[in-house]
Amino acid sequence: MNRAEKAALQLRAVDVLRMLKETRTYDELAAETGLPAGDLNRYVNGHVLPGTERAREVVDELGREALAGELDARISVDDEGYVDNTATVFDQPFLDLAAPVVANAFEFDRPDVVLTAATDGITLASALASYYGTRCAYAKKTKETAVEEFIEARERLQSGIELTYYLPAAAIDEGESVLVVDDLIRSGETQELLLDIVETADAEVAGVFALIAAGDDGIERARDRTDAPIGSLVSV
Repeated sequence: MNRAEKAALQLRAVDVLRMLKETRTYDELAAETGLPAGDLNRYVNGHVLPGTERAREVVDELGREALAGELDARISVDDEGYVDNTATVFDQPFLDLAAPVVANAFEFDRPDVVLTAATDGITLASALASYYGTRCAYAKKTKETAVEEFIEARERLQSGIELTYYLPAAAIDEGESVLVVDDLIRSGETQELLLDIVETADAEVAGVFALIAAGDDGIERARDRTDAPIGSLVSV
């Protein structure tokens, strides 16, 4: 780990601790983290940075649990099972904080491209692409006017509606590694179409990730398509 990576890890750990401190006293935070309250005070107030190993523990272990709890508190499910996650997908700082935790917790290999479907998945894809330092691409239900060549994926849904996604052919090169992400996975139909795009491009799947899994169907459907790591931060 070079000095820049070390500093980035330490700062991410501080961000996680600050998020937790918003709803906890230092004594409560100390009991939860196992770290001295005095050290936590200095970290949160920016007086010192945690050491590399301590920072890694905060991000990798505490970070995932903390972010899952924060995400769970932000979402709501109505009587018909529809999930409202706007408090998360509209909060770019939260997603920027979630990106390194997600990347480390699910052991995704660094992708060449982060791929999602327009529109709610774009903010998450942007955060992950920024963290990895890679390109972000998103498939649309309509073609871009000035683009001549597209990768097209089409599927007839159970409702009888035909769903089609288009991605400019230049967005993914043959042999590249692609991480498929979305804010929500329910039936898995959208993720399957994105995986079809990756396959058509002769690219490799680095993993499939969603912030929220509504039931198990979508996750299982993705697992039927790829051996790459698959997961979600929370399930409802």
